[in-house]
Amino acid sequence: MGSMGSLGGHSRPQIDPLAALRTAGDPPWDVFLTGTVFLDIIFTGLDSAPVRGTESWARGMGSSPGGVANMATALARLGLRTSLAAAFGDDHYGEYCWDALEQGEGIDLSPSRTVPGWHSPVTVSMAYEGERTMVSHGHEPPPEEAAPDHPPHARAAVASLTPGRRAPWIAKAASRGTRIFADVGWDDTGAWDLAGLADLEHCEAFLPNAEEAMRYTRADCPKAAAHALTRHVPVAVVTLGAEGAYAVDRRTGESAEVPAIAVEALDPTGAGDVFVAGFVTGTLAGWPLADRLAFAGLTAALSVQEFGGSLSAPGWAEIGAWWRKVRSVDGQDPTALNRYAFLDGLVPEERSACWPLRRAVPTIGFRRPA
Repeated sequence: MGSMGSLGGHSRPQIDPLAALRTAGDPPWDVFLTGTVFLDIIFTGLDSAPVRGTESWARGMGSSPGGVANMATALARLGLRTSLAAAFGDDHYGEYCWDALEQGEGIDLSPSRTVPGWHSPVTVSMAYEGERTMVSHGHEPPPEEAAPDHPPHARAAVASLTPGRRAPWIAKAASRGTRIFADVGWDDTGAWDLAGLADLEHCEAFLPNAEEAMRYTRADCPKAAAHALTRHVPVAVVTLGAEGAYAVDRRTGESAEVPAIAVEALDPTGAGDVFVAGFVTGTLAGWPLADRLAFAGLTAALSVQEFGGSLSAPGWAEIGAWWRKVRSVDGQDPTALNRYAFLDGLVPEERSACWPLRRAVPTIGFRRPA
């Protein structure tokens, strides 16, 4: 494996999952999100973890915008009109990330800004044995958050909740009818207090992993945690790792459980972001809860078979190629195939797309010829 490449030059999605729902009075954007963009550099082809005092050579490497860019890219590749508010450094890394997201992925960066004299945060990820080790570096972030006082009007927004802190843009967006989907990071305070997630009151869906859900609810199993969370948010989705995911919708009384797709995981970076993007896509398209859950799990499963975060986010070509491939294999469980039958009529019909689809171009990119 040589240079696995950098994100950029990706063709626009040929499928619009919301085409049947669009009207002249729609918001200009399907999804808005905000956060920190990193430059991700990924080393692959390592046989083992680096050992102190030695030099390790990787057989491949790649680069791409990371951080919140993982989620933005995943949404855009699924055909959603995506708007991102982020701060970008005015160094070469920041310029590269801006160009890759705006020109390569078609993401709207009009709410974003370039900060003079600020160096782009960088994460170096080393992938081996199905896991990864990361080292990050960044200077103090700009004094003003990139999130605008008045976020752009969008059908939905994805927010990462921070214990003990409100993000004013969330309430403003929700007041305009934007549907808020939220995840949460590890609570370093150890409090695990749902009351500390004040913005949860504005959210339509909350998507923690099993450990987070059980700690926040004090439940003894993920399913019980999901039901407990619906006292605070209409839809609770708990990811179960290799076991799949479980979801409950308080408004309809509906629940769904979908097993994970067994794959050879090369790098789990960004899989959680891709899962959320898949669930948001299905929700905005009006799919049943079980279909949304299955689609989110499928997109996440496809992503872990490639390296990197935004590099590995699948588009409709990969989803279609996977669907054609599994249907062509003799002896498939009809019940399992039926779980993904909603993909019929959605995915591309052309059979020229191979799977998995490699996106690699030279790392960071060669200079364009004059």
